[in-house]
Amino acid sequence: MAGMRIHKEGYKIILGTSFIFLLLVLVVNLVFPVQTIFHYLLYLTLAVFYFLVLRFFRIPARSFQTHPDVILCPADGTIVAIEEVEEPEYFKDRRIQVSVFMSPNNVHVNLYPISGKIVYTNYWPGSFLVAWHPKSSTENERNTVVVENSQYGPVLVRQIAGALARRIVCYSKTNEKIQQGYELGFIKFGSRVDLYLPLTATVEVKLEQKVKGGITHIARF
Repeated sequence: MAGMRIHKEGYKIILGTSFIFLLLVLVVNLVFPVQTIFHYLLYLTLAVFYFLVLRFFRIPARSFQTHPDVILCPADGTIVAIEEVEEPEYFKDRRIQVSVFMSPNNVHVNLYPISGKIVYTNYWPGSFLVAWHPKSSTENERNTVVVENSQYGPVLVRQIAGALARRIVCYSKTNEKIQQGYELGFIKFGSRVDLYLPLTATVEVKLEQKVKGGITHIARF
């Protein structure tokens, strides 16, 4: 994983995984000291699983460029929804919803799509439907952040837990001024991020398109 580093949210999990795996190897070798094919299969399985854990918490080396009139993608993944909907929590009016589904294989760092001031944050406990389910936006555990841009107005970002995700991490604080591409948070083990944009925005992505956080242009003001 050259050119990458490990996210701070993974430190405890990686340390705990290391301890459990080393303990398991030690116990197996104490009880069954003679090395067999089963020992080697165990070592291989643990090594593969450990690599996947490290990979899940990876942060790839990327160069971000700010685009004042562009709404950048907040996460790596696949576009699973582009539609005009009623946003009931903050705007309470019609908005363009663009949703990015993150599989366990994707980078799970979430980024701010625009620069501005954080005017609203709210955490909602909820269910754990699969992240691509239409009702996951309103029924799953989720965290909402609204960023107000001085020129173009507010954009809502919603982190949504999925069937595997059990913890949403959000670093946003109300009244904080942030920059486009800065880290918003992290969702552990499979999830989704929704964007709610003004109806005047021009969407520049398509359904099923693969996207990259901080790189792909989701829409233009």
